[in-house]
Amino acid sequence: MHRLFQPLQQRSLALRNRIAVSPMCQYSSIEGMPDDWHLVHLGSRAVGGAAVVFTEASAVSPEGRISPQDAGLWNDAQAQAWSRIVHFIDGQGAVPAMQLAHAGRKASTFAPWRGTGEVPLGEGGWQTVAPSALRFDAGYPLPVALDADGIAGVVADYRAAAVRAHEAGFRIVEIHAAHGYLLHEFLSPLSNRREDAYGGGFDGRTRLLRETIAAVREVWPESLPLWLRISATDWVDGGWDVEQSVEVSRIAASLGVDLVDVSSGGLDPRQEISVGPGYQVPFAARIRREAGVATGAVGLITEPAQAESIVAQGDADMVLLAREFLRDPYFPRRAARALGVEPQPPEQYLRAW
Repeated sequence: MHRLFQPLQQRSLALRNRIAVSPMCQYSSIEGMPDDWHLVHLGSRAVGGAAVVFTEASAVSPEGRISPQDAGLWNDAQAQAWSRIVHFIDGQGAVPAMQLAHAGRKASTFAPWRGTGEVPLGEGGWQTVAPSALRFDAGYPLPVALDADGIAGVVADYRAAAVRAHEAGFRIVEIHAAHGYLLHEFLSPLSNRREDAYGGGFDGRTRLLRETIAAVREVWPESLPLWLRISATDWVDGGWDVEQSVEVSRIAASLGVDLVDVSSGGLDPRQEISVGPGYQVPFAARIRREAGVATGAVGLITEPAQAESIVAQGDADMVLLAREFLRDPYFPRRAARALGVEPQPPEQYLRAW
């Protein structure tokens, strides 16, 4: 069998193949609540044959949202709303997965099709927070630097959201520490100018992430996997880089992370990225090889043979697709046929096989 369609064991879970639906913000929630759009959007990808179906980046607190229309998991009503979606995904043989996030200084901004930059306080915006009082870019909110109580509150919010994720039935949780959001902001010296225990050198800048992983792992069942998304590099001189990513991935694995989902960029508008098919795969390959942890590869993975090659060559254990899943919810079934594998369709679709 082609490697792309071989199961992957992650703790007690046997993932049915190596294809996951990457978290994709839908900007379609009211007060953080998922609704019928999320049920159909995520459910169709589960029917399409993905092994893992991730929610969008879901905020662990109201101020952790990217936009006022982001989904969340900071209260029990949201957990209950997610449970209906989880039940459907699970019923299609896919693993329902929750990405927990805090947008930090990139919060309180407009959904992409509604505008750009900061949402004013009088129009539903809010005060943003960050490791240091530095804007992401002109037109973005000026954040307040988190104090010790604020940092402890972030860790507590991640912990509480992980508990709710389990209660809702999710079977993988991923901590979002990429793309210039709060945890990534603490990691990078470009955005973290603190002089206390959460800044300075590598140990200080990684402290919040380490505390967050430990808090989530403490309440997340031992039998279920914990994933971590990172940006392997800021693509800016003097920023977070792949060498630090290897080391933080090694530490994360020792704290109970089972797979590192390797993306890049998003922290600094000065980034210079040479984009092409699979352009981030080498980061996943290096982390897998040097940190000794399973990895997921992302970034312009669009073709079945390309996805197969990434896994078969040992560059990553999973491929996570985003835009291609927006174009084709049934990509895994198309990939299977292209590779000569016959997946079992839902009973309702048997007449077409």
